[in-house]
Amino acid sequence: MIWTVYLSGEIHTDWREQIQAGAEAAGLPVEFTAPVTNHEASDAAGDVLGKPDVPFWRDHQSSKVNGIRTKTLLEQCDLAVIRFGDKYKQWNAAFDAGFCAAMGTPYVTLHGDDIVHPLKEVDAAAMAWAQTPEQVVEVLKYVTTAK
Repeated sequence: MIWTVYLSGEIHTDWREQIQAGAEAAGLPVEFTAPVTNHEASDAAGDVLGKPDVPFWRDHQSSKVNGIRTKTLLEQCDLAVIRFGDKYKQWNAAFDAGFCAAMGTPYVTLHGDDIVHPLKEVDAAAMAWAQTPEQVVEVLKYVTTAK
């Protein structure tokens, strides 16, 4: 079986690439999906429908267009990894974690111990909490190969 792993959350570091490289080096039977990680492209996703003058409506429109991808990929994944960085508040990542919890899709959170308290509810529904991409790879190794 090939597992589909959705990589959600912060877009300002290379954590996705680290997990993908680690999984590839370990020969794990996984394929990865993710949201659009180009911030400008994501913010402008709805502009093809006409750019609203009010910033709220531009964000609303782009969020809905982005939501097509996010909802579809989260519904299709076997496992999600939800990354919370220390610099920005990733409300979208918290929403993705809640969506996974509501659907019964297992997820692993990835964040430092300095934000355990604000993420206590998100972590409580997670199947695991990792602090490094290497730990995520080890979890993937175990669940996909039982080793």
